[in-house]
Amino acid sequence: MTATIRNLEGQDEASILREIHSALSGLKFGSVEITVHNGQVVQIERKEKFRLQPTGKNA
Repeated sequence: MTATIRNLEGQDEASILREIHSALSGLKFGSVEITVHNGQVVQIERKEKFRLQPTGKNA
């Protein structure tokens, strides 16, 4: 699953850090990508992977 948080252009540093923290919160497997344009954070993308555990005797 890929979700773009929102366009962050013009926000202060504390707001950007809160968004990054939110993107990382609860993430077990995956990545957070921060896009910077002209020295400003403009996008935060969270990619989450779900690991399925095998069930049953043949696992």
